[in-house]
Amino acid sequence: MRKLIVFVLFVLSVFSCLEKKDNKSFQVAFMADVHLQDIYGSFSDNNYKGVLNPQTGKYTLARTMQSQLQSTRLFNENYFAFLAALDNVVSRNIKYVVLPGDFSDDGQMLNIKGLKSILDSYTKNHGIKFILTTGNHDPVRPFYQESGKEDFLGEGGKQKAIFSSKKAFNSKDNSKLKPVFTKDIAKLGYTEILSELRDFGFFPKKTDVYWESPFSNYNYSDYTFKDAAKQAELDNRKYKMEPNGSEIPDVSYLVEPAEGIWFLAIDANVYVPKDENTFSSASIGYNNVLTHKKHLFKWIKTITKRAKRLNKKLVVFSHYPTVEFNDGASEHIRMLLGEDKMQLHRVPQNEVAKAFIEAGVKVHFGGHMHINDTGVAAFELGTLVNVQIPSLAAYIPAYKIATFSSNEIEIKTIVIDSVPRFKELFPLYKQEYAFLKNNDEKALWDSTILEAKNYKDYTQNHLKGLINNRFLENEWNMPFTQFLLGLNKKSVAEFVSIEETALKDFDDWTGFDMLFDLYRLRSADVLAFDDIGTIRLNNYKLLINSFLKKNRYLENPSNNQKHFYHFCVIFNKFLKGAPSGNFSIDLNTNKITIKKP
Repeated sequence: MRKLIVFVLFVLSVFSCLEKKDNKSFQVAFMADVHLQDIYGSFSDNNYKGVLNPQTGKYTLARTMQSQLQSTRLFNENYFAFLAALDNVVSRNIKYVVLPGDFSDDGQMLNIKGLKSILDSYTKNHGIKFILTTGNHDPVRPFYQESGKEDFLGEGGKQKAIFSSKKAFNSKDNSKLKPVFTKDIAKLGYTEILSELRDFGFFPKKTDVYWESPFSNYNYSDYTFKDAAKQAELDNRKYKMEPNGSEIPDVSYLVEPAEGIWFLAIDANVYVPKDENTFSSASIGYNNVLTHKKHLFKWIKTITKRAKRLNKKLVVFSHYPTVEFNDGASEHIRMLLGEDKMQLHRVPQNEVAKAFIEAGVKVHFGGHMHINDTGVAAFELGTLVNVQIPSLAAYIPAYKIATFSSNEIEIKTIVIDSVPRFKELFPLYKQEYAFLKNNDEKALWDSTILEAKNYKDYTQNHLKGLINNRFLENEWNMPFTQFLLGLNKKSVAEFVSIEETALKDFDDWTGFDMLFDLYRLRSADVLAFDDIGTIRLNNYKLLINSFLKKNRYLENPSNNQKHFYHFCVIFNKFLKGAPSGNFSIDLNTNKITIKKP
């Protein structure tokens, strides 16, 4: 009898331990699209240090403000934002940080080594485990490419070209500064990038509980580090790309860095061959995975099944979104602007979400789009939630913290508004502005960006400059845009048939403000509400509801009325997206619940 009692107590203690283990939660920080450029790095084969900053006395390898205001990402200040975000993670005692792709500017050795140095430092000093997957900027193509940039900041505010070789540099503009040549600015392929970053998930480590790739042939029960290390070599992790049979690396992997926690890092880069030696960009994402990397979904399905059987908590992430990221507005964007505007070519087909659901995935974390968003795809076979991670290099600069427990994932979105040193390069931009003012006023940019009070404000000004310098010409080059930009309080009230007095604190408002606010909502979702303001948001709701109601009864609407209808629908959908700030996901029902900050 005594032996029986002891046995029962032993069994109860085992089940108690299992229950405690199952209920144990852990936190993961997700930082997407860091796009790190090592502005204080150095070249291994050239003594050029960059341009001297008169304020700090330091040399920097920064890019021009002109180039930043024509790009969807910052090149320079995100360096400081990344450090600020990592310090924020340290203050919260979070030990897992996932970088889901585009962790470098363009996969150059300069920037890859700079990233490695930062990650090594935070690993050594704070015990953080970094887990990475690749994006379309790292690598830009699967294999090494000669390359370079013409828009580095040089002496006196001029542009400075830095290229990997003389062959790669073919500029005929002799007015610029003498170019610099260094192999450290070439765009690296998988082999070179992974040789530097192998310790951040891409290859197994002795300290890992488990590691595998889609090409591994061992089981969890017979796992050894020796076998894993051998099979993890890049020559063993390739698939054939049709139609030319090119062998392309697939660096997807599953790692268990601590008992019970599985990280599934999906390499969703697909480089479609153009000819024998050149490939397309991987920026389209999962639509090409469906046709060219079908082996991934078969592998993912085995992982979700094993995770459930072995009682592992599974974290699934990749660089690309798996669900439509425009809050259901994509068709109206297409009807208003055309097929190839506002990055519609990157919107995943419904078949992508269905493939993930069939593979057993409930929640996926992605980046690529530089937006804060939550996408939900619901079908008869199930539901998939895609948590879209914003970029630290664009508005709104933020990262996400996911707390994983037995039946729930709680998400917090941390905006990085306070960034030490983010104004450090402003003296150089002032030199650039002075040079352009005297030599090329057509290229002159709005200097009010240098008046930003904090980093978040700086990224807002960057977005406004991007609209003026790129989007208006490339995406909104249509007669309706002139109508929209010409609106003011009086004319918009008349157009939508409401009393002008109904619009509160709207006297200085213009149509450009509404376009800017549309982009703020698309980029930041609910996190843009405070920046836009409650009064203005209420005015927009009044305008939109009034016009959409009126539009139903118009028999022969004008072109401006037709276009404004789609514009209002798009705006309205951006206002009413799924929760994307602080929320929780019930893993049993996939129900999303808003949480208080």
